[in-house]
Amino acid sequence: MNALLLKVRRGDTPFYRAIKRFAQAVREANLPVPRVLLPFLGLLYRLHFGMYGLIQRMITFLYREPLFRGRCESVGRRLRLERMPEVEGHARIYLGDDVTFTGKAGIYSGRFTDNPVLIIKDRSRIGHNTILSVNKEVIIEEDVIIGNNCVVADNDGHPRAADLRAQNAPLAERDIRPVRICRHAWIGRGAQIMKGVTVGEGAIVSAYSVVVTNIPPYCLAMGNPAEVIMRGVGKPRSASQPA
Repeated sequence: MNALLLKVRRGDTPFYRAIKRFAQAVREANLPVPRVLLPFLGLLYRLHFGMYGLIQRMITFLYREPLFRGRCESVGRRLRLERMPEVEGHARIYLGDDVTFTGKAGIYSGRFTDNPVLIIKDRSRIGHNTILSVNKEVIIEEDVIIGNNCVVADNDGHPRAADLRAQNAPLAERDIRPVRICRHAWIGRGAQIMKGVTVGEGAIVSAYSVVVTNIPPYCLAMGNPAEVIMRGVGKPRSASQPA
């Protein structure tokens, strides 16, 4: 079969070239749609996603939210889930009011400490495909935005020494340090916040940055490793400033 497919892709003979042209025509074909049907099809399109959203909301209301609440130590009011976060390990999870998970998220803890703690405070939002690796303490304060595909980890995951990694040895104390993301901070898509880091109030971490040192309040940081490139960014407007 592989040899036959290779001959078709190469078009070795007129016969194989004809098969290749036919396959391309089938692959590139579109169903003709009369213009008179387009309004009806547009309505069906909206109904499709409307019904999908309604069904997903019912699943979340009746199944996802109750199960996830049962896994947490405490949950505030108006928890919002689009998918149920995956929790592996024994981390204690505390959620404030109006916490939002905008898609799939993972909360993972290993065997290294007895009481790892994850705290997400009021009105904070965790993006799709974000991983929270908690082996000591991760605190996300009020009104924090964490974009999609981010990683927040208070640990290195494996020992530094090659022989210890080969032995699947536990992490040393220096490999696990708490992380804090202060209120109003904004963590861009794909960024990684590593162990021992504090992201200051209102700070902005640019997309795909890797943060290994503290970021001061109201600064813009970017790069790998992330560096502060602007200060005084994003401070709240005073009442005297125009809207």
